[in-house]
Amino acid sequence: MRREAMKKESRAPWRPSGEDPLEVLRAAQALVSRGEEDKPPSSEASSEGVGELRDCGGRRKRLGSRHFWGGVVLLLLLLGGGIAYRYREELSRAWSGVTRRRGAEAPRSAAKTIYYCPMHPEYKSERPGECPICGMTLVPLDSPSEGATHEHPGEAAEGTFPPGTVRISPLKQQLIGVAYGEVMFGPVIHAIRTVGKVTYDETKIARIHPKIEGWIERVHVDYVGKFVRKGQPLVEIYSPELVATQQEYLLALRAKEMLGRSSYREIASAADSLYEASKKRLELWDIPEEDIRRIHQRGQPSRTLTLYAPVGGFVLARNAFERQRVTPETELYVIADLSTVWVLADIYEYEVPMVRVGQAATMTTPAFPGKVFRGRVTYIYPQVDNVTRTVKIRLEFPNPGFTLKPDMYANVQVHVHYGQRLWVPEGAVLDSGEEQIVFVAHEGGYFEPRRVRVGPKVGDRYIILEGVRAGERIVTSGAFLIDSESRLKSALQGVGHAEHGRAPARGESKASPQRLPGHSGHEP
Repeated sequence: MRREAMKKESRAPWRPSGEDPLEVLRAAQALVSRGEEDKPPSSEASSEGVGELRDCGGRRKRLGSRHFWGGVVLLLLLLGGGIAYRYREELSRAWSGVTRRRGAEAPRSAAKTIYYCPMHPEYKSERPGECPICGMTLVPLDSPSEGATHEHPGEAAEGTFPPGTVRISPLKQQLIGVAYGEVMFGPVIHAIRTVGKVTYDETKIARIHPKIEGWIERVHVDYVGKFVRKGQPLVEIYSPELVATQQEYLLALRAKEMLGRSSYREIASAADSLYEASKKRLELWDIPEEDIRRIHQRGQPSRTLTLYAPVGGFVLARNAFERQRVTPETELYVIADLSTVWVLADIYEYEVPMVRVGQAATMTTPAFPGKVFRGRVTYIYPQVDNVTRTVKIRLEFPNPGFTLKPDMYANVQVHVHYGQRLWVPEGAVLDSGEEQIVFVAHEGGYFEPRRVRVGPKVGDRYIILEGVRAGERIVTSGAFLIDSESRLKSALQGVGHAEHGRAPARGESKASPQRLPGHSGHEP
């Protein structure tokens, strides 16, 4: 009976009391030590006494063991509670991080993987393989801006920008070579560059013919290329008709002197008329007033008539030799004034609307490197060359010192002034043929595609009529790759819209439909 009671007592669960654990441990240790010291007194004792002593010792050992391990457990619990209280904040943060990772990975694993073609984003498949259009290997669908929405709390959300806006990380920008510029507002001057050829000013070329028939007695200008001044004698011509006319003039002069004092007014008037007619005839033969006065003073006709240069310049052609018979059809000299020269240049058809008569132009020549000649446009020819598809323009340049020679080649620039205009670099505009796009850069690596209306191209710049404002930061290099990224994202957004309409997966509520990662702007 006593053994059964001790067994029941040893099997009963231990309950903590209000005793000090250390005191319990000490008492248990003392009991164990005391039990080891208690040994049977002798072999002659009765079996009943020995059995009672064994039962008592076993009971004490079990009781001490329960108190010992209970104290150990209580001490470990107190130690663990103190450690947990000391590091409670770190454990809380670690647990919340594990919870967020599990929550982020759960929708991703639950969503169905969709594959698409990088070259044809409109083609999508639920199985890996090859694109039937180009044969390219399909890749899993992944948003280009995944994880970027909340990466920087101070930046604007992607949903606040217009459709097509894409975010590119700084590392990716460096890899694709993105460069930035600004929309500028200022004077725009375009220089049309072309080549030209120097030629004579056709309005300053003189062709000299005699007005009487006769023979050349003397030649004063006897070679081509000679420079002559205006009024310089060229040739002397003997003409019997000229001598007769001079004699008529002298007779009319004497008649005027004799009959001019007559009392008959009609006779005096006739004498004056004959004198004026004879003198006028000499003037029409290009006899200078000084020579006529000399004939008047001398009272005798001159044997030869001297022809003088009507303009100053260079002799281009000569057909005057001594003892040569000449008529009014004979061209004796061709003289060109080179104080101004013409330059004939060719421009393309699309440049014709930019050129106006009177526009300023500059010219350089290989013969005089570094020297700039300044002139203006004087004429635009009305026809297009059917071979070169160019239009010829004429420019006029002053030629002091006769530096420019006819038939010289020259490099010409016609300056077109557009005034104060809005412009961007050429590399900033993406022209697809149907529309022109400029990417505007925002804070946080966001790039917004902006449709613009482009004016004429001026060198390496485009005039912008509308679409952007002065001072906006734009992409000047790498815009093509950004455009590809933007178009790919638009295609992926189309896939995201399709995902909104699918049936919810297991464990997914209908109230919160699954989204593609990174597309925070798709609200149901």
